[in-house]
Amino acid sequence: MSDLLTNPSDDYDASSIEVLEGLEPVRQRPGMYIGGTDERALHHMVAEILDNSMDEAVAGHATRIEVELHGDYSVTVTDNGRGIPIDPHPKFPGKSALEVILCTLHAGGKFSGKAYQTSGGLHGVGSSVVNALSDSLVVQVAKNKELFEQRFSRGLPLGPVEKVGAAPNRRGTSVTFHADDQIFGSHRFKPKRLFTLARSKAYLYSGVEIRWKSAIDDGETPTEATFHFPGGLKDYLKEVLGTASTYSDTGFAGKVEFREKFGEPGYVEWAINWTPARDGFIQSYCNTVPTPEGGTHVAGFWAAILKGIKAYGELVGNKKAAQINRDDLLTGGCALVSTFIADPAFVGQTKDRLSTEAAAKMVEGAVRDHFDNWLAADTKSAGAILDFLVLRAEERLRRRQEKETQRKSATKKLRLPGKLVDCSATNREGTEIFLVEGDSAGGSAKMGRDRKTQALLPLRGKILNVLGAASSKLGQNQEINDLCQALGVGMGIKFRVDDLRYDKVIIMTDADVDGAHIAALLMTFFFSQMRPLIDHGHLYLACPPLYRLTQGAKRLYVADDAEKDAWMAKGLGGKGKIDVQRFKGLGEMDAKDLKETTMDPNTRKLIRVTIDEDEPGETGDLVERLMGKKPELRFQYIQENARFVEELDV
Repeated sequence: MSDLLTNPSDDYDASSIEVLEGLEPVRQRPGMYIGGTDERALHHMVAEILDNSMDEAVAGHATRIEVELHGDYSVTVTDNGRGIPIDPHPKFPGKSALEVILCTLHAGGKFSGKAYQTSGGLHGVGSSVVNALSDSLVVQVAKNKELFEQRFSRGLPLGPVEKVGAAPNRRGTSVTFHADDQIFGSHRFKPKRLFTLARSKAYLYSGVEIRWKSAIDDGETPTEATFHFPGGLKDYLKEVLGTASTYSDTGFAGKVEFREKFGEPGYVEWAINWTPARDGFIQSYCNTVPTPEGGTHVAGFWAAILKGIKAYGELVGNKKAAQINRDDLLTGGCALVSTFIADPAFVGQTKDRLSTEAAAKMVEGAVRDHFDNWLAADTKSAGAILDFLVLRAEERLRRRQEKETQRKSATKKLRLPGKLVDCSATNREGTEIFLVEGDSAGGSAKMGRDRKTQALLPLRGKILNVLGAASSKLGQNQEINDLCQALGVGMGIKFRVDDLRYDKVIIMTDADVDGAHIAALLMTFFFSQMRPLIDHGHLYLACPPLYRLTQGAKRLYVADDAEKDAWMAKGLGGKGKIDVQRFKGLGEMDAKDLKETTMDPNTRKLIRVTIDEDEPGETGDLVERLMGKKPELRFQYIQENARFVEELDV
């Protein structure tokens, strides 16, 4: 293996562990660290522990990882790496480094780059968060032919590190944990989801062998398996595409170390092919951590592909190639991108999006040269892909011209009192429509919007629950008809994402129980009748604040009571008493408030509505439980999850 990612020093002891700040009560607000208390967050706990073992493998110290699901729904992750240090920590002589890591946020060996050059777990909170949210966690460390163990419960050590025996043929770390029912309720680990996670990690790093074992048989997931893929992402893409016809027999795949061109540690690996048989997708990773929202590495990858295909079109004299854009590449383009870099910056603890700016330049530079050479060497594939993309670009431009004409006529039809207030832009790019409840909220939104790019559609009351309605009833519902007409699309099999008149569809409701219900009804409608709108990333939720705090000339908007209380305790930095304004609804906010907090792209926060790629069927099951015809399922769900509701605003 290249020395690029190996540890610059094999010294990995207690002095390698740095402590940035003390313990925080993560049990009070788990959402801040793992994104919630739902099934996705539960499985993220396994990912956090598995990422630590993967970091050992990528650094060249582990070759084998074992993931085991036990009958009591506890999970064990074992590696044959160096083992977590168990000697006393220099800053905390009375504690082992192991205890410091497991009981202290922001403590780990990945901040300075001395113990790891690239790693997935960089915030130093993964192990300690898993510990805090587990009612039982046991760590075993095999070092110097001896086996050590320490036990924890809900973030607290049950005793010191103890030597429990000899380990003449073993080395590395084993972590066994059981998620706390007080936090996650009735949610349980699913074999299929953990199996998929383990397999994907093996694809992402060809130097590791991952062994899977499950005591729970769900009828569709193997109870034992071994994953080792020397071909990496190329093998992964081949498996994903299966027997689908493609425009290239082999696809474009490769791996480039950044040191060759940029003098930086790390590398990028990729695989891409185009197919007429399915919608395109991109799955991206940084340091083996999935980045479902993409980021700078994805931007760099698409920039390389787009510039390369345009340059090839110019080379062969196809002038229409200049019309191709990134949306055309995504149509039928199936891509996998994995990068390893030092000190990556992510958005959020769950690392959904990479924000390291240098990654874009390095990935683009690494991929572009190889793509140019690949196109020149395989002219048959290059010609087929270019022709396909040119056709997609021509179809997109034709449909855009049609939509511009339709927009003008649709605007006249829909400009009715209390209905669509359209934007002035003549094409879809960069436009957005806010779905707001009632005319009062619509009034403030109308005054606070950007007339060029932002449209409004006020909705009167709660729309029809489409899961409990007959298809004939859908067609007769005025609110649904207005919504379809405003968006320019049909329902069900008649829906075409290319017909959509806006880039973003933003649900903007009050921050109360009624607002949440309206948002749930709208999301249910889009999920059941316009699913591709979600799949293509067009559906969003606005995040209006609950309070405005004013102290002298200082003004601050906050999202919830906890944030308000925190600012009330420490002050805003202004003079005098803090004035608290609670917004019971969007209608109470003036245009300036609404624009600054919820509508202005420069200052607002949006939540993109997505469907879990690993388990899309579970989303449908949850929607059916909450919004379907069977009230007993809804009642059961509420009973199971009511313990997480700290305060109900009625």
